[in-house]
Amino acid sequence: MSKDREFLWRRLHSLLGVIPVGLFLVFHLSLNFTAIGGEEAYNNATGMMELVPHWLLLVMEWVIIYIPLMFHAFYGVYIAFTATHNTKRFSTFRNWMFALQRFTGIFLVIFIAWHIFQTRVQKALGAEVDFNMMAEIVDNPLMLAFYIVGIVSATFHLANGLWSFCVSWGITQSKKSQQIFTYVSLLVFVILSIMGVAAIVSFI
Repeated sequence: MSKDREFLWRRLHSLLGVIPVGLFLVFHLSLNFTAIGGEEAYNNATGMMELVPHWLLLVMEWVIIYIPLMFHAFYGVYIAFTATHNTKRFSTFRNWMFALQRFTGIFLVIFIAWHIFQTRVQKALGAEVDFNMMAEIVDNPLMLAFYIVGIVSATFHLANGLWSFCVSWGITQSKKSQQIFTYVSLLVFVILSIMGVAAIVSFI
């Protein structure tokens, strides 16, 4: 029963990492990408969220973002500190990806918590989350570097997580299909990283 329960928890952890957490990351990066069009473009895009009733927005945030994210994060940390490398089943490259997945996961717990504190918590305290807020945050070179590392970590974690998701859910069973999806996941990583980094440097 214990192994069955762990199997189900890991499946849920994998699923939530893609839906809804992964989809939200893509949405969030796409929204931030509007910053390359300047202050007005970004503020207009993010201002659309204000059209959603406050109570509904809170429900959506907790159900779609915070609860799934917390489960994925906390259970992911547990996996990171208890998992062992499988050198017989996977190649050296895959084991490096495995290690980086765990490392970025732990780092993202810190980064996302800080990002939420700097934005969502401050908004709850009365601050305005707009172009100027982000510009003030990344005006500090250390904070800009922190955000760039955080963005690249998040895009890698999602892209590599998609590969693991397809394997664990039986979507890519053959070695060839797994090799092909390695290139697909790499493309996802590159595209999302470019979007994310381009967006954050646009606030400078």
